[in-house]
Amino acid sequence: MKSDLPKVLHRIEGRTLLDHVLDTAAAAGVDRCIAVVGHQAELVRESCARSGLQFVTQEPQLGTGHAVQMAVPALEAAGFCLVLAGDVPLLRSTTLARVIRRAAAGDASAVVLTCVVPDAGAYGRIIKDENGTVSAIVEARDATEAQREIGEYNTGVFCFRTTELIAALAALTPDNNQGEYYLTDTVSVLVAGGKRVVAEVCADPDEVVGINTAAELEAAAGLLAARKD
Repeated sequence: MKSDLPKVLHRIEGRTLLDHVLDTAAAAGVDRCIAVVGHQAELVRESCARSGLQFVTQEPQLGTGHAVQMAVPALEAAGFCLVLAGDVPLLRSTTLARVIRRAAAGDASAVVLTCVVPDAGAYGRIIKDENGTVSAIVEARDATEAQREIGEYNTGVFCFRTTELIAALAALTPDNNQGEYYLTDTVSVLVAGGKRVVAEVCADPDEVVGINTAAELEAAAGLLAARKD
């Protein structure tokens, strides 16, 4: 973003990116949120404090799986755990509610929100078995040439059964090109343990785009302003 401001504190329509995500979660029926913060944690805490929001610090930052591990002590009373990124402000509450309903149906340990495009670029690829259930998520940097041809990708939105998420997090290892604990590896852990993971597809790629540059922030503001729902 070429800014001293933490990415999630940049604003669209007067609200921070993180506030957009938190408001979407609330509109989808989520009653308690935990924000895992790292870079400039105190500034994020001061800027986004609200009722029902708990902050957890990730220090050092060892990957997305490690970030969720930091929140585990606060998760134990929850039946389901929804995982969202703080830089996806265009996600609709109706889409999020659909993911939650799919998880509540009870036939899967986790639901991952996916999207299908001709070229998934740097996003993690969704690997499915012969029955169409998710068997793994492979990060683009770790994918084979054949896997990079897959157009269905991970949006970073998950809904887990909390007890099974906690067990899967405990089994993560940093055995990848980045030496990090990937949240996406929980899928392989669950499947190896005989659990089922399913995909819920988002039809609109714009809805799940993450904001990483000033140009993307400007484009997202335009998309949000033009939105009719």
